[in-house]
Amino acid sequence: MAVRMRSLLLLVVSIFLSVTTVYAADDLLLNPIQVAPHTYFVQGFAEMGSSKNQNFISNAGFVITPKGVVVVDALGSPVLAKKLIDEIKKITPQKVVAVIVTHYHADHVYGLQEFKKIGAKIYAQGEGRNYLSSETAKQRLIASRIDFAPWVNASTKLVGADVWIDQSYTLTVGGIEFKIGRVGPAHAPEDLIIYVPLERVLFAGDLVFRGRIPFVGNADSRGWLHALDEIQALNPSIVIPGHGAYSTNPAEDIRFTREYLKYLRESMTKSAVNMDPFEDAYKQTDWSEYEGMPLFRAANRMNAYNVYLSIQAE
Repeated sequence: MAVRMRSLLLLVVSIFLSVTTVYAADDLLLNPIQVAPHTYFVQGFAEMGSSKNQNFISNAGFVITPKGVVVVDALGSPVLAKKLIDEIKKITPQKVVAVIVTHYHADHVYGLQEFKKIGAKIYAQGEGRNYLSSETAKQRLIASRIDFAPWVNASTKLVGADVWIDQSYTLTVGGIEFKIGRVGPAHAPEDLIIYVPLERVLFAGDLVFRGRIPFVGNADSRGWLHALDEIQALNPSIVIPGHGAYSTNPAEDIRFTREYLKYLRESMTKSAVNMDPFEDAYKQTDWSEYEGMPLFRAANRMNAYNVYLSIQAE
């Protein structure tokens, strides 16, 4: 019996070591794309977060000023943040002095601790305080330490802001203005948009998705549609979305997210108001326009259900 137990233990250890070795193979590269004279971004994969992709499923960007670098979003794991810092160093000797958080979803904030280590000041929307103190945030981190191991682990922490923004705010670094707008609740309760007038670049966070089905989660879809109107009113030349390629035709590319949200609401409203079963509403809806897109299977049903519930609460 003891021999069998010892053999079983050795087998378990062997499997663990082999899995850890696979996870630890780190050949993932970030490739900053220049979209304006001083502005760059890195583009995450159109995938669900995993150990294989280190939770690199969202975008982050940065603007180089004469007095330091301003980063927008911190990516989905500390190792990704370190890589982003290294890529910035290849482009400029300027230090990262600020990080602006578009919203407190895991794929945008698990890298914050690495920016704190190098002395950057963190800016985020005030509602983020509620998320950080919530049981949801704690449980999500616990799960992420398993789902994204070893890149998210026991050393990964939730990091709050040094400056909580409760109304529209202008950050000026090296003579370059960053117009930070508080919008929503929309995609999240704590959404921010960041417009850089000098570059005519707008960082939209997860208010804009390109090339994949959006993640709706607990979003306020009606507020999200209003936020898209606010983005368009700024008339930027370039929009960097939270997910997908950057846009040089914002009016056209924002339309995809807008039309998807409108379709969810139109498809779910009658059943939600009449308290008809969600399953019937979902089956009766024609999803053919979207079903071939990345993450349709992973996200669309959940999106529709969350919109169904939110309409009942309106």
